[in-house]
Amino acid sequence: MIISDKDPLYRQCSISLMDNIADPFITFDENGISNYYAEYKIGEERDTLTGEKATKKIEEIVKQIKKDGIGKKYDCIIGVSGGIDSTYLCYKAKEYGLRVLCVHFDNGWNSQDAVNNIENILKKLGFELYTYVIDWPEFKDIQLAYFKAGVIDIEAITDIAIFNSLDMICAEQKIGYILDGRNIWTETTLPRKWTNKDPNNLFAIHKKFGTMPLKKYPATFKNGKFVKPAGSYTSIALLNYLDYNKSKVKEIIKKELDWSDYGGKHYESVFTRFYQGHILPEKFHVDKRKAHLSNLIFSGQLTKEQAIEEIKKPIYPIGMLEIDKTFVLKKLGFSDIEFSEYLAKEAVPHEYYNPKPKVYMPNKIQKVRSVLGKIKRKIING
Repeated sequence: MIISDKDPLYRQCSISLMDNIADPFITFDENGISNYYAEYKIGEERDTLTGEKATKKIEEIVKQIKKDGIGKKYDCIIGVSGGIDSTYLCYKAKEYGLRVLCVHFDNGWNSQDAVNNIENILKKLGFELYTYVIDWPEFKDIQLAYFKAGVIDIEAITDIAIFNSLDMICAEQKIGYILDGRNIWTETTLPRKWTNKDPNNLFAIHKKFGTMPLKKYPATFKNGKFVKPAGSYTSIALLNYLDYNKSKVKEIIKKELDWSDYGGKHYESVFTRFYQGHILPEKFHVDKRKAHLSNLIFSGQLTKEQAIEEIKKPIYPIGMLEIDKTFVLKKLGFSDIEFSEYLAKEAVPHEYYNPKPKVYMPNKIQKVRSVLGKIKRKIING
């Protein structure tokens, strides 16, 4: 049962947009602040630095990377998507004098804006590019398996492949460092039920619904279990040591690298745009902007009032939904009827496809359990 913001049981964090629609298991303290703020603060305290400490840390990192890169063609790898994080990371790496091999994972869904942004990075900064092109028939088969499975994190297929391909290229090119664009400041807030990046879950889903063996997908499985790529490297989330303000960074890369704004977070991919802007809200009743905007509130880059105004805007860029829908359905081989049926079917938790799955309950039993859970939380939270 999906509640609305008009429901008597509806609750929202007093300082952010996180609520019990986004996460039915959200908790609140005596001031109405959700657990997500506390989790953010833990990550901020543990993983970020500012001021002189950050400057010193970056100097130490850059010095070590350059030292270990002596005699090699490249000091480090940066995975580039054409998005804000990786573009700014490349810009700063050039400023630090690092010799970067840019790696782009091409899964067949690049937008033209993403392609242009990557070309500008290379042209303006003088970096070389390694493009990892996925085997499309195999990748499409995995995507369709996830659609058939009815699970939420269809993007896990790309994320798992990206990180494994970076690992493989590090080993192949004998590069000791990956500069990672993920960061606490803008993207640490995310309900656990929205995501599952476990390669073993991917294998289980594809084994059940796939139609061809996995031979070229960048992940190795032995006896049905994921085997991490061999190689010795260090992954560094450098943005955690920078004054990483999203709006300011946008202006910098627009001016210095002719970067083009593509709209929403990770909308540099056509499929991601369609997934986050249409599939998630229509099938799974998830608006990822709640988490993204809340993260910016937690890091002091937005007020709640500004976030509320932002989320009132259309979730999909005006005029693009039908264009993207036509493109995505044709590329995946869906008819309009088949896709509508997919959206109407009940969502299935990822855990159902684990090697030792939890008991998956029919819809009616799930609804009863959901109601009981709400009553219990109401008693606990008051």
